[in-house]
Amino acid sequence: MDASDLATDILALARAQGRTLATAESCTGGLIAAALTRISGASDVFHEGYVTYSNAAKTKLLGVPEGVLAEHGAVSLPVAHAMAEGALTSAGADLALSVTGIAGPTGGSAEKPVGMVCFGLAFRLPDGEVRSQANVHVFDNLGRDYIREQSVMYALQWALEHLKAEA
Repeated sequence: MDASDLATDILALARAQGRTLATAESCTGGLIAAALTRISGASDVFHEGYVTYSNAAKTKLLGVPEGVLAEHGAVSLPVAHAMAEGALTSAGADLALSVTGIAGPTGGSAEKPVGMVCFGLAFRLPDGEVRSQANVHVFDNLGRDYIREQSVMYALQWALEHLKAEA
């Protein structure tokens, strides 16, 4: 299954469930939003996509607290949580995906190597309560494009699994 197949399935399930989507992306630079909007008719489901490459943008557009960024760094589970929740709230969506990571070739460290990507998923329960999850995956360092493409696939697969579980 490629990104187009995943996006098609996500949009169909979200549409059937009456849900709307938003994205907040850093290292993927809008590639998740591009995969979704590549599909005709996405506009009835996909509300907004945020590309927040800088820490300042994460704070300004998504409300990620500066203290969280300072304490944990941009590539962290707490920031992935905050990005997803911020996109969900700002867009008024029902489901939001976030991604923040180190695509390389520079920027990695022993603690946070090139290929480390944190993902967030925020969603609204029927009663309006917001819940979020975050996880981390370290992709093989096979180049910047590879890490970004695999991050898109991972995020889309996670969103699809979530929507299927809600069906």
